[in-house]
Amino acid sequence: MRRLAPYLLAAVAAQPVAALDLAFSGPATQTFTGTEAFASYKLPIGPFRDGAIATLVAEGPRLQTAWKVESASGTTLGVADNLRQQIEAVGFELLYECETQECGGFDFRFETEVLPEPNMHIDLGDYRYLAAQRLGGAVPEYLSLFVSRSATLGYVQMILIGGGEEAATEVTTTTQTPTVRPTVQPANLGPLIERLETRGSAVLQDLQFETGSSELAEDSYQTLQVLADYLKANPSRTIALVGHTDAEGSLQGNIGLSRKRAQAAANWLVKLGVRSGQVEADGVGYLAPVASNLTEEGRTQNRRVEAILTSTQ
Repeated sequence: MRRLAPYLLAAVAAQPVAALDLAFSGPATQTFTGTEAFASYKLPIGPFRDGAIATLVAEGPRLQTAWKVESASGTTLGVADNLRQQIEAVGFELLYECETQECGGFDFRFETEVLPEPNMHIDLGDYRYLAAQRLGGAVPEYLSLFVSRSATLGYVQMILIGGGEEAATEVTTTTQTPTVRPTVQPANLGPLIERLETRGSAVLQDLQFETGSSELAEDSYQTLQVLADYLKANPSRTIALVGHTDAEGSLQGNIGLSRKRAQAAANWLVKLGVRSGQVEADGVGYLAPVASNLTEEGRTQNRRVEAILTSTQ
């Protein structure tokens, strides 16, 4: 267990830090908020392994908040990735991130601090966790985030600690309004869905990525709309979205990037109304090329997201 002194003096003058304003994909209701003027918190920064969890002891002003989110179609993956991007945008850097089994399943959940029902709900088969730090202010800040869901609601718990006397005593929240594109008529669903059902997989050809980027262009959602319409019309069907990269950079870095690409596509399916249980996302980096990485054209083809039909009936 690592222990950090709560008030280390900065070598240079501290810069003001941005306030935390979280935007949820649906209406969010705060179920709990509690503050302490000074507290100590064992922040999990690793999985449950060999009977214990690696922790970092953070001290200072503490805020614990929980919300339930009225977004039945939101996956834990989509919600967690969305919130992670927001906290990174205001200066937090990721210390640790995991999903259910990678975290340690039952043991991780019950060895960490989580609010009881009904303020917070943890599905032991579907939750995500992250820990982050922000070092730009006079005093370090640390944050933990749990995301899980019930059949109809998403649940989020955040613990924010540190930041000294100027630490925030509340976090503001807003609701995002996603852009939903017009529904594609059934006659236009043919080639992509036919390939998906007859061959088991299909590349989402119009999702183009620059090297090192997981951002989708504003006009790149035609295949996602087709896929969303198919999944909504066939609620028993499930898919996995697999992200791929070109061979520039390390394998570990590219696997992380490919996961983000798949998550970006999954997030848009959720925004288009796909049920949470119908889509999952992962990435394999540059391990499954469809073209040579020796040419720019080949590298462009390798930067892709592929849909795989995982239904067995």
